[in-house]
Amino acid sequence: MGFRAVITRAECEALDAADPLAALREEFSLPEGVIYLDGNSLGALPVRTPERVRRTVEAEWGKELIRSWNEAGWFEQPYRLGGRIAPLVGASAGEVVVCDTTSVNLFKVLSAALRLRPGRRTVLGDGAAFPTDLYIAEGVTGLFEGARSVLLSSAEELEARLDDDVAAVVLSHVDYRTGELLDMAAITARVRAAGALMIWDVCHSAGALPVELNSCGADFAVGCTYKYLNGGPGSPAFLYVAERHQDAAVQPLSGWFGHARPFAFEAGYEPTGGIGRFLTSSPSLLGQAALEASLDVWEPVDLRAVRAKSLALTDLFIALVEPLDVEVVTPREHARRGSQVALRHPDGYPVVQALIERGVIGDFRAPDLMRFGFTPLYLSYAEVWEAARHLAEVLESGEWRAERFGRRGAVT
Repeated sequence: MGFRAVITRAECEALDAADPLAALREEFSLPEGVIYLDGNSLGALPVRTPERVRRTVEAEWGKELIRSWNEAGWFEQPYRLGGRIAPLVGASAGEVVVCDTTSVNLFKVLSAALRLRPGRRTVLGDGAAFPTDLYIAEGVTGLFEGARSVLLSSAEELEARLDDDVAAVVLSHVDYRTGELLDMAAITARVRAAGALMIWDVCHSAGALPVELNSCGADFAVGCTYKYLNGGPGSPAFLYVAERHQDAAVQPLSGWFGHARPFAFEAGYEPTGGIGRFLTSSPSLLGQAALEASLDVWEPVDLRAVRAKSLALTDLFIALVEPLDVEVVTPREHARRGSQVALRHPDGYPVVQALIERGVIGDFRAPDLMRFGFTPLYLSYAEVWEAARHLAEVLESGEWRAERFGRRGAVT
């Protein structure tokens, strides 16, 4: 039967030749012969990262030693990096700080939200959200007497659940499974009109599309830096607290980095002003160095161009795979789509493994979703065409049925 594409590879190469973002591919180290469609899980390595980390290790740590806390600006780095991420998520510099992990940061902002809404004890979340969000909500509500976590079957159920007992709502801007994009402005407006606080998880949208936390009226947000922002495995996360909440917000992890005078070594805790009160402990400086190198790449990038290419790449992939024996789960409407495409297939896991053996790297999410992430800074139209061709051949040949493709590792 063969691969019958709605567009030729030559036409895709012409799109690449006209791509205003094409030159950015040179900023990334990508293995020869690999089509990387998993940047929604772990972004590719920027070519400038190893040198930046080496400088931190060999010069700042190795030669300057403890003096680097002042001379290399280690102490201010969480604020400085937060200020650089702020434009990528539609925030002011003093509203974002880089620290800890997404899970820890959600614990902090959700605890602060519950304290800002005394008398209200319900936290609403999407039952299909990334599990850490659900686990953290369960853990936080367990620490507040009478508090409870209520899981929605979908975002559409939110309106019916909003009442005067809801303290906060936690939702993912982009669904990690399906790639569905929620209407941040409309949902935030409904939540705030009900007197509750809105917390957004922007892990799958930061760096993939324009995020407008301030103009949408968000109260809090958390996000990671190792997906579309290419900060590296385990790179530090970030959190956002709207300026209007910063003086009153109290988070429970009252570590010394959030103290008003950390080097006074006082016995009692007094939070510093502003976003700094959401810091807890010493930053992971090697991880922050890698993130800084990636943010250098992002400095001149126009997120509107990123979004336009993201939609074009995902449109192309959807059109190419629709005739295949898969179900496209990701919404076709641009306003409801993030930067990934999810396909449903009853044997999705071995199919993905067969693709990986061919050099097309996507991933799988139980029970039956194959996920393909589209990272406009380093992915080409021709690669998308080739990925669809490989998928067609894997499905038609049945090679995915080989026993080795069914063996599951610890990470799927």
